[in-house]
Amino acid sequence: MTTPTTTTYDELKNLQNDLIRKALEGSVFFAPYASSLPTALTAGASAGLVPLPDGYGDIGWCDKGDGATWSRSVDTSDVTSWGAVEPTRRDITKQTNGLKITAQETKRSTIELYEGVDLSTTVPAPTTGEITFDSPARPQTRYFRVLGLFQDGVGADAIYVAKLLPKANVTDTGDQKWTDGDDPVGYEVTLTANYDEVSKTAIRHFFGGPGWRSRLEDMGFPAVTP
Repeated sequence: MTTPTTTTYDELKNLQNDLIRKALEGSVFFAPYASSLPTALTAGASAGLVPLPDGYGDIGWCDKGDGATWSRSVDTSDVTSWGAVEPTRRDITKQTNGLKITAQETKRSTIELYEGVDLSTTVPAPTTGEITFDSPARPQTRYFRVLGLFQDGVGADAIYVAKLLPKANVTDTGDQKWTDGDDPVGYEVTLTANYDEVSKTAIRHFFGGPGWRSRLEDMGFPAVTP
C-alpha cells in the first residue's frame, strides 16, 4: 500500500490580495433604446477606454451609500421523487437582473427617469425659463440602453468593469424626501433588464484595462502580449 503524501495549508492556499476589487469611482450611462450598443470597453496597446456610442449620457452623481446596486434573482422548479431526500431534478424557470441607483443631480434625464416622462419636446417658458409638465394618467413603458462602469486603480494599474443592460426599463421608484438635512433631493429608481433581441442577451459583462491585462494569469485566464 502506497503511503499518501502530505502537504501543508501554506502550500495549498492561493490567496491573492491584489485580486480584490473596489469600485473607487464610477458612472451610469443612459441612452435611448435605438442607440448603438458598445461592442468593447477598451482598445489598443494601452488597453484604454474607448468612447461610448452616440447618445449615451452620464446620469451624474449618485448616492454614495447605494452606488450602483446590481441584483440578480433566480427561480427554480424542483422535481421530488419517492425515496429521495432532495430534489432529483431542478430547472431554472426565471432569472431577473436589476440595477438600483439614487441620482443626486436634478436635470432633464433624472426627472424623466424618475417621473416616467419624455421631456424632449418640453420648451422652457419665455423670460422665466420655467418648466411645467403633468404626470401621465397611464405612463408608457420606456426602454433604455444602460451601462454601469467603475474604475479601480490608476495608470498602469487601472481596471475597468462594466455591465450593459441592452434593454432596461424602470420598474420601481423610491420615496423622494425634501429636507434640509445632509442628503440632497434624490431620484431613486430600480431598473429591470429585459432580453434584447438585437444583442441576444439581457446583460453583458466587460472587464478590461491595463491593470486587468497584467493580472490575467493570476486570475486564471491566458496571458496576452500588448
